[in-house]
Amino acid sequence: MLTDLQALTLARWLSPGYPVGAFAYSHGLERAIADGWVRDRDSLEDWLRDTLEHGTGFNDALLFAAAHAAPDQAHAIDATARAITASHERLIETARQGAAFARTESQVSDASGAHLAYPVALGVAAARHGLPLRPALAMYLQAFAANLVSAAQRLMPLGQTEGQRLQAALAPLCAGIAETAARSSLDDLSSTTFLGDIAAMRHETQQPRIFAT
Repeated sequence: MLTDLQALTLARWLSPGYPVGAFAYSHGLERAIADGWVRDRDSLEDWLRDTLEHGTGFNDALLFAAAHAAPDQAHAIDATARAITASHERLIETARQGAAFARTESQVSDASGAHLAYPVALGVAAARHGLPLRPALAMYLQAFAANLVSAAQRLMPLGQTEGQRLQAALAPLCAGIAETAARSSLDDLSSTTFLGDIAAMRHETQQPRIFAT
């Protein structure tokens, strides 16, 4: 169980106000909307569910869990995180957010932080602070989904209330993925979200565009 202080630590790390620059990334969603693959609330929910369960969401949770279990192996886990990114800008996305998180956390907590991929950096920090894995994973996944919902609200007709309803609908999935990832290993890394990877690749040359990746 999370203590009050641990819950507040996670809320601070995963807040939109924490300076990792997550707001700048749509994770390929901007291209998917431009190409008509995501058109409305229902197709957005399908896209996000697949991304969470069969793509980056699940893989990030595995990387987070591995770093949490073995922070002394963070650099090897980081190498895996970088190797499995499907496009150049997705590598930039995870590397820059991880570096920003480590830089800020080192200044706030007086702890040295290596520049690691974002889920790896969070897993190491969570272990250092003694945060329990499953709620940390669930909150990480919820924040990931919330950022993409926020991006969609700037790209398509999706009101704030509808965005919150969508996040609420995704919450049980985030919790379920966290439970699965907590008892899995890096041997379970995989991705079948091919359209998401293609969208991220095509987005690199999209003009004009609002977001990176």
